Amino acid sequence: MSAEIPDWTRGAEGLALARCRACGHVQYVRRPFCPECGSEDLGVERASGRGTVYAVTAVARAPSPDLQAFAPYGLALVDAPEGFRFMAHCPAEGVAIGAPVRTTFRAFGAGLVPFVTPEDQP
Repeated sequence: MSAEIPDWTRGAEGLALARCRACGHVQYVRRPFCPECGSEDLGVERASGRGTVYAVTAVARAPSPDLQAFAPYGLALVDAPEGFRFMAHCPAEGVAIGAPVRTTFRAFGAGLVPFVTPEDQP
């Protein structure tokens, strides 16, 4: 894999993807190889942070006591135009399936998470 691009999993604001140089497959979850063809020749790129909501839900009861202060909060699965799907936090209300969204980043618990909002909202 080529040089790393800092993203939210490493404390930076941004989404990164890996693209296989052998077959073109795009993956969001970092692996040392392409799950399509097995090649280890991967390039890392910055993702646009835009997408379309595939699914959305509201979490009323947090999975741990330290996260309860954030409840209720929303979670969305977002289809990125680069060809991968990612999970992001979102408002508990006002995000609909099929809506175009943009990604920002917010503190959540002890880390940073992607947070999507509809493109038509400030």
